[in-house]
Amino acid sequence: MTTKIQPVIMCGGAGTRVWPESRETMPKQFIALVGPRSTFQDTVLRVATPEFETPIVITNFDYRFLVKEQLAEIGVEALIVTEPTRRDSGPAIAVAATLAAQRAPTTVVAVFASDHVITNQPAFLEVCAQAAKAAAKGFIVTLGVKPTEPAVGYGYIRPGEAIAETQASKVEAFVEKPKREIAEGYVASGYLWNSGNFFFRADTMLGELERFEPEMVEAARAAIDGAMRDLGFLALEKLAFERAPKKSIDYAIMERTKHAAVVPADIGWSDVGNWDAVWKLSDRDARGNSIYGEGLTIDADNVHVRSTGLITAVVGVQNVTVVTTQDAVLVLGRDRGDDVKGLVEKLRSSKRREATEHKRMYRPWGYYQSIDQGARYQVKRIVVSPGHRLSLQKHYHRAEHWIVVQGTAEVTRGEETVIVHENESIYLPIGAVHRLVNPGKINLELIEVQTGSYLGEDDIVRIDDVYKRN
Repeated sequence: MTTKIQPVIMCGGAGTRVWPESRETMPKQFIALVGPRSTFQDTVLRVATPEFETPIVITNFDYRFLVKEQLAEIGVEALIVTEPTRRDSGPAIAVAATLAAQRAPTTVVAVFASDHVITNQPAFLEVCAQAAKAAAKGFIVTLGVKPTEPAVGYGYIRPGEAIAETQASKVEAFVEKPKREIAEGYVASGYLWNSGNFFFRADTMLGELERFEPEMVEAARAAIDGAMRDLGFLALEKLAFERAPKKSIDYAIMERTKHAAVVPADIGWSDVGNWDAVWKLSDRDARGNSIYGEGLTIDADNVHVRSTGLITAVVGVQNVTVVTTQDAVLVLGRDRGDDVKGLVEKLRSSKRREATEHKRMYRPWGYYQSIDQGARYQVKRIVVSPGHRLSLQKHYHRAEHWIVVQGTAEVTRGEETVIVHENESIYLPIGAVHRLVNPGKINLELIEVQTGSYLGEDDIVRIDDVYKRN
């Protein structure tokens, strides 16, 4: 490649099919489901090569500090663009194309999902080169994966006429997720899976958006024009972005354009769409069992056991997935992976916190984790990263008692500032204006005991916040 590709990484989804590990507060792209890093980090590293420009990462506003922290862990820089609300992939790609066109209208853009696994990096780079060639000719190119089975969870692509001087073909048809017997016919006829990764020239995509979705592209441009740069993020303007129709790029453009093309991609691809996919990608023993964390099997076959703290023992069963977290246990037949989404919806309708929130809640400054709670008390473990601070705040309905178990805390309480060392504590009465700072070089860890008539997270009045939260 003589011209570098502009990579755009999309990481705003929730990934409900791998609940209870993946929840809205910590979705699957930020979790190490397969290997030592998250799929987001692996995606970023995949394009940290001379063939690509510095990546653009498009994410939900609530995930911005997760993205920043995970980029720092792998030593990669990126432009982080935050969406104020979820509008599906169409508006996000409209934003990406607009930003790329500001540099040069003919910039070739590659849009990658952040929750996919690709195991063959050399083949990936070659496929990218071929897709970029076709994109430079004015095509909107998707990577089409050769099916390994008649899967019903993917859309299919029928390749057509070859495009000269590339390994791409024009797309004859996009087909929605089929029934199994139809999928078997597609596989036999040479159809490809639609991977959901795209290459296009910025001006080509913008031209098609203006033709088919003018409201979408105008909203994207207005959201960029009104965007704010703060704390290293490009925050899209909320009211403008919300004017964009909520629509996927497949429906908005790919199924309507005459410029669609596909490049066959034999790159070891998986969308890690459910727990069965995680099992298939994991190391397994002679009996097909995959164990992550504190798991144990006896007389079991083809099981996936995943536990993040509690011993989880599985005896005398076959073809099941067992996932144990601190507040939920999932036992799942391996062929029922897609049903987890419905389970999460049922939990939501019952207003169960576990549907969307973990016991450990990540914040820009670190995290807190619920330990115990009752009618008028709650106990939390709070960890503050070195150099970070919580907002200056007060509560109307609760008092707090902080006990430092590691590090040093700098506590503002009213008009005074107090240094609290390990094995020391401090009391914060109801209504007291206070702030917690970690001035040290190691994590600050403390136990917080809350008491009062109301203990909800919305009983926080922020007076000053370096992270610009409400």
